[in-house]
Amino acid sequence: MSILKTNEDLRSVIGAKIPGLEDKVIDHIDEFAADYIAHSPFIVMATTDCEGNCDASPKGDAPGFVQVLDPKTIVIPDRPGNKLAYGHENILSSGKIGLLFFIPGTRETLRVNGTAQLDSSAELREELAARGKDAVLAIRVTVEECFFHCGKAVIRSNLWQTEKWESPYRVSFGEMYAKRKNAGNDVIEAVDNSIANDYKNNL
Repeated sequence: MSILKTNEDLRSVIGAKIPGLEDKVIDHIDEFAADYIAHSPFIVMATTDCEGNCDASPKGDAPGFVQVLDPKTIVIPDRPGNKLAYGHENILSSGKIGLLFFIPGTRETLRVNGTAQLDSSAELREELAARGKDAVLAIRVTVEECFFHCGKAVIRSNLWQTEKWESPYRVSFGEMYAKRKNAGNDVIEAVDNSIANDYKNNL
């Protein structure tokens, strides 16, 4: 094992920064980023608390569910979820946030970093409504960094190449719960049925 501990260690392995590449990082949402956000149905939201404990949470809805209010402000609707609220608690703790936007079939992604607040105003929640339901709350992001990320990771992973996909991976929350609680098949079925019902009726 050879652990890298300094920037010098890191650069000795990966090489120097590419001259001029940092010029792509801007401090606002420009027309290109705004157009990408308008077409994006899925993001990963990364947060951290004041002690450095991290969380990354998927957020998704119809394309354009994240709205650009102005070049320095975007809002993310929060929909019904599991109420663990790790990301929300992190925002209350540190206010730091990082977002990664995806568009299916597009190799390039968009990264946005900044600070965040939780906004429960009725007017904004109504503006962010979907499927006849107001948003639970809104995550209001003040943009500090915005830049496009090249498509190499998506290309390597064959993420959008359907002919490369394996059969859908089955996740059973019932099996996980039963294993941890030493419960029987009836519990597995009850939990999985509850999850299926939640997917159908509580989006």
